Amino acid sequence: MIEARDRHTATLLRNGNVLVAGGGSHEGASAELYDPSNGSWTATGDMIEGRDGYTATLLSNGRVLLTGGDPADGTGPLASAELYDPRTGSWTATGSMSEVRYGHTATLLPSGKVLVAGGYGDIGPLASAELYDPESGTWIATGGMVSPRQQHTATLLLDGRVLVAGGAQLASAELYDPSSGSWTATGNMDGVRGGHTATLLRDGTVLVVGGGDGGEGSGPTSAELYDPSSGSWTETGGIIQSRGFHTATLLLDGKVLVAGGGGGGGPDLASAELYDPVSGSWSATANMDGIRLRHTATLLLDGKVLVAGGDGGTVASWGPLASAELYNPGSGS
Repeated sequence: MIEARDRHTATLLRNGNVLVAGGGSHEGASAELYDPSNGSWTATGDMIEGRDGYTATLLSNGRVLLTGGDPADGTGPLASAELYDPRTGSWTATGSMSEVRYGHTATLLPSGKVLVAGGYGDIGPLASAELYDPESGTWIATGGMVSPRQQHTATLLLDGRVLVAGGAQLASAELYDPSSGSWTATGNMDGVRGGHTATLLRDGTVLVVGGGDGGEGSGPTSAELYDPSSGSWTETGGIIQSRGFHTATLLLDGKVLVAGGGGGGGPDLASAELYDPVSGSWSATANMDGIRLRHTATLLLDGKVLVAGGDGGTVASWGPLASAELYNPGSGS
């Protein structure tokens, strides 16, 4: 990459390129594009505001919506939002959210609207949620969550509902119904999870992995599955290494690649492993070139996975990374 980044975002665009933006390096406002056809990075327009810990959502019209996050000057979470237009490589301001948010989630709904939920506000975790309407560029209030959350996950289910799970100090989960704009509690996970991942599998269940009370892999090595038809969780095969602030990527063959993260009481991680939904088991795969946490992993159109940035290095030279690497499921390397 051109810039070293952590807590940034990576978004697969319609043309197959990947937009990587922001993060905790320099001013946090720069953005760049990865072109898989030649493996190159090129700079694109700078964001209006430097930010990290924000969300990036590819809209139905091909633009990318950024929301909230922490500003480069550290003055506190943002309520602002902006749009990236791949045709011009430029950013424009759009309507601001009703509240400042950091560590929230953003989910593209079948209607084309974007559901933003929770996060850390002025004085603590938020239970509020709101909807972005791309046609008007404005935000609409919707029902508040059952519990305030940050560092949670939000997963669009096959029936159009959104599963929100965990967050710092929480094992609970809840469902958002776009047809009514309301939230209802659903089954609890088997333990507290923050800094975890949630992946929608082909059969419609959701795989939750890692995290814990402290986020960085301090929880058990268990993984669990949410079944929307029953609203219940069941344990599946345990991951090889406890981890948090890792990545989880659904591959074209239906398996899930989990990579890097913080190792809790142990060292931070360069290791990676694969979950097989058919057997419910995990197997080791090739390690990354180095330790990474708070990085991004993007499934490319050819089935490879682009892993970019994050925190890493050695004790003597730890910090945001400018490196990137590709995982090839065909060779497992």
